[in-house]
Amino acid sequence: MVTQWHWPYAAAFAAVMMVFFIPLLFSIDPSEAVIASIIFVQLPLYMVHQWEEHRGDRFRLWVNTNVGKGVEVLTRPATFVINSVGVWGVDLLAFYLAVYVDAGWGLIALYLPAVNAVGHIIPAVVSRKYNPGLWSSVFGFVPLSWGGIIYLSRALEPTFLMQAGSLGVAIAVHVAILSHIQSRLHAAVAKA
Repeated sequence: MVTQWHWPYAAAFAAVMMVFFIPLLFSIDPSEAVIASIIFVQLPLYMVHQWEEHRGDRFRLWVNTNVGKGVEVLTRPATFVINSVGVWGVDLLAFYLAVYVDAGWGLIALYLPAVNAVGHIIPAVVSRKYNPGLWSSVFGFVPLSWGGIIYLSRALEPTFLMQAGSLGVAIAVHVAILSHIQSRLHAAVAKA
């Protein structure tokens, strides 16, 4: 970030994304400020997770070594799309749905890191080894996302469709990532 001076690019990306949240600030009902805060806090938490996961290209290299067995199954462009569209975009969508449709749809932003945490914890338990992003998953995602899901589920009493749809979106994002990796692995094996 500092030695290769990526800071301006990261700051520019974050600034552009944050601009899209401005209309929401003027639309939030003050009585729902706590609910909106729980949904919104997932984004800065995800940024901490992305820092642990991707600094030094650690996660991409870990996936290519451990899943791809040396084959580049996760590229830098794919990693960017996953984290920009699959995290920032999905969280932005969740926040807009929560503000303009029903607050229960904010669960999307909570289920996303909750599912991600499972995707870090299970491989760590199975392999008994650290993977990039594990600590922020355990100490950030588990208490805040799962705690937020429980809190919002009690406070909002979302419909079954909101719960299932929110969980479904989170699972779909992760299935899309795994499918991409698997297809690149199959293509590399077929080529060899």
